[in-house]
Amino acid sequence: MKFSLIICTYMRSVAIIKLLKSVEKQELYPNEIIIVDGSTDDKTTIVLNENKFKNLNYFKVDDSDRGLTKQRNFGIHKVSENMDVVCFLDDDIILEEPYFKNLIATYKTYPEAGGVGGYILNEVKWKALKKGEKPSFKEYEIDGYVRNLGSRNVLRKQLGLLSDKPPCIMPEFSNGFSVGNLPPNNKIYNVEYFMGGVSSFKKDVVDTIKFSEYFEGYGLYEDLEYCLRVSRKYKLFVNTSATLYHYHEDGGRPNKFAYGKMVIRNGWYVWRTKFPNPSLKARLKWNAIVLLLMTIRFTNCLKGAKKKEAFTEALGRKMGWVSLIFNKPLKV
Repeated sequence: MKFSLIICTYMRSVAIIKLLKSVEKQELYPNEIIIVDGSTDDKTTIVLNENKFKNLNYFKVDDSDRGLTKQRNFGIHKVSENMDVVCFLDDDIILEEPYFKNLIATYKTYPEAGGVGGYILNEVKWKALKKGEKPSFKEYEIDGYVRNLGSRNVLRKQLGLLSDKPPCIMPEFSNGFSVGNLPPNNKIYNVEYFMGGVSSFKKDVVDTIKFSEYFEGYGLYEDLEYCLRVSRKYKLFVNTSATLYHYHEDGGRPNKFAYGKMVIRNGWYVWRTKFPNPSLKARLKWNAIVLLLMTIRFTNCLKGAKKKEAFTEALGRKMGWVSLIFNKPLKV
């Protein structure tokens, strides 16, 4: 299968070279690489002129096409007609050598797949359960593996606000388990969503279903919303043997107030993409989780090394929540 790789980047000239060097070492190399650069400086242009990579096409965009979802849609228009699959990677990723080989092989194993997501290795610590061993209340167990739930999810579990669905399947009140709750067992899982920064879709899918430009700029949760729309028509999978590392570069991220506001407003938008008319119980649970997580962020102001960041994010969450009363996001 022929496949294209689209990398949307913004102000991360060092990170993108690290990513491309890991692409260079792949056991299966992309038939074309499309870089869509929304940077407001020329650092990425300069480093790509200094470092040559096979099959690479570079595009620098202006304000009209800047922002993650706009850049992805721009990149899709540049994909060659003879491609079968279009892959997306965030610019702060480092791939393991079999990544593309294992990712693309999934489409051969499951011809009905409309999209396949990869698996991040460095964000969760897992351990295999020993025979007869039981997970504790503070642990999450799946397929013989356990991980810590984390303090927020333990509290949600105590309050009956934790998802009762498998990872990557959204419950009616949203706030489901992410890809990080799938174990590192090299299995392939049928899902409703995965991370956009480590994703792929058949070309027919991206040609007919575009990324929503409601998600301006940084685009928090745009990948979740896109996958939920795609999953109405196509099957999606995560291949836990398509492995990589995600390093969360600070460059190009919004301030914490804007981020906190996005968490609530974008979260509401995604929730209503999947459930336009949720039940009263689901509405109450969604709002209870908003209140709980906002309260936790406010309490983080009293301890820890990043008190100011915690306060500004919590304030952003509060303003985002209040804004839903008067100004709900419109579908676009």
